[in-house]
Amino acid sequence: MTHDWRSAHAEGWARTVVAAVTQTYPWAAQHTVTGPEDTDATPQRLHPAFHGSFDWHSCVHMLWSGLTLLAEASDHLTPGTRDDLVALLDERLTSANLDAEVELLRRRPGFERPYGWAWALQLVAAADASGNPTWAEATQPLGVLLTERFAAWLPTLHAPVRHGVHSNTAFALLLARDAADAVGSPTLIEVVDAHARQWFGADRGYPIAWEPSGHDFLSPGLAEAVLMQRVLPADDFRDWVGAFLPSLADEGDPLLGAPTGVDATDGQAAHLLGLALSRAWHLRELAPVLDRGASDRIADASAAQVAAVASEITDGDFMATHWLVSFALKAALVAG
Repeated sequence: MTHDWRSAHAEGWARTVVAAVTQTYPWAAQHTVTGPEDTDATPQRLHPAFHGSFDWHSCVHMLWSGLTLLAEASDHLTPGTRDDLVALLDERLTSANLDAEVELLRRRPGFERPYGWAWALQLVAAADASGNPTWAEATQPLGVLLTERFAAWLPTLHAPVRHGVHSNTAFALLLARDAADAVGSPTLIEVVDAHARQWFGADRGYPIAWEPSGHDFLSPGLAEAVLMQRVLPADDFRDWVGAFLPSLADEGDPLLGAPTGVDATDGQAAHLLGLALSRAWHLRELAPVLDRGASDRIADASAAQVAAVASEITDGDFMATHWLVSFALKAALVAG
């Protein structure tokens, strides 16, 4: 994706956000039934803010996408699409809706931990920056709760989760840290940095040949590297990443490729479409610390990775369209 992503993609992505979030079914509830009285689990009842888009976390980060598209590319949206996006955000991001979501999270402390938590903090930061006081005020209690939850949970985690799916610890910490930085939450930044140094600071010689697993939408190696890029001073990070990913962006680095032959109608297999986008996003984050040749290879490879799945982002099966906009948008924002 190049510098013209706004004119090329913003309209289609915004329409996809509205279509996905307003599609109620199919729905993956992620709802643990606690007794016979707890079986009335309909999307709108359980999640007045975050229903649609297949599951809670996808709805959260597609609403983040809506906020971000309004902030970054509003002039590239048609008036009708812009109005539809604003109306959707007005409908979902109300104090009553968010209070209900916060109450559910209070009752179910492990719900959507850590991936959904991290994207919810991204949503809070985007609402805070939106200039819309209703959205900002409505989401603030969610940010307060999840900041507390992260700070309380991390010290209890025995070791980081290094899978390339929702439970990945480094990716959640990266999103949470960026959100904390955006809203000015130094306490959460300090907690994240301390645990990142503890868990990842001594990592060396990452086994890149083991990636990807069959259902990955993240590169665990790249997610960890981008987190540590945030945590370490620049010179220390260059030394760290050189030891952790010594062949990063060399000719033949498997991280430069995009998965092929993906069945986008299979929700788990479709994760590999997201892997192409998250690789592009994270490689672009790391490019500035690499030499010119490696940076040029990343520019070419990341554009090819995004192009390889571009049609699935807006025109694919719902197993792809309900979430891929967010990862494409993250990759585009890094590119400029």
